[in-house]
Amino acid sequence: MTNPLDALAQEVAACTTCPRLVAWRTAVGEDPPARYRGQEYWSRGVPGFGDPDPWLFIVGLAPAAHGANRTGRMFTGDRSADFLVAALHRAGLANQPESTSRSDGLRLTGCRMSAVVRCAPPDNKPTTTERDACIPFLARELDLCPRSRVVLCLGGFAWDGVLRVLAAAGHDIPRPKPKFAHGAEAAIGPITVLGTYHPSQQNTFTGRLTPDMLDAVLQRARGIAAP
Repeated sequence: MTNPLDALAQEVAACTTCPRLVAWRTAVGEDPPARYRGQEYWSRGVPGFGDPDPWLFIVGLAPAAHGANRTGRMFTGDRSADFLVAALHRAGLANQPESTSRSDGLRLTGCRMSAVVRCAPPDNKPTTTERDACIPFLARELDLCPRSRVVLCLGGFAWDGVLRVLAAAGHDIPRPKPKFAHGAEAAIGPITVLGTYHPSQQNTFTGRLTPDMLDAVLQRARGIAAP
């Protein structure tokens, strides 16, 4: 019998619901930059990755065109992945500080990485229609990880998506609606939602998000989840 998370992963990879995203993810793989020329791109929906029974559930915006869209694994093969996984390793949640390919041996313990949208969008900007079409995958994945006490949102798009998922699940969202910020925290039902700036090059190269800042958020997440 197929594991429910594995079955969901197969559905995500096979999804062709959004024509614009399907066209983009395919075109990117057919004409990659020189540094990736000759590599076979995944160019499909990207499933979540990590511990099947996590206490920490990490949510990003969408796969990067030459990161997860190339490698087929969330936060793998780009600078954002380097920054995030190095932090997870420092926090004792990853067995190694690099995330370069599906065959690199990376294992996550106690955490799982996912995204609101599962296909790489042009300019990293999914439409609201694409978000709404894809967000049920996130809802199902989170539902299949009932021990997740903390959901860490990488950026405002992820924060909004997670609040939508929790509201649809019947949890009362505080009023006024919690606003995203680095270090933002909101208790919603049995889950604590935390916010951090996305580990994009734009944020990490400019110092808007530093390793110490991300380490502090992960330390806070562990403190919340500790019995």
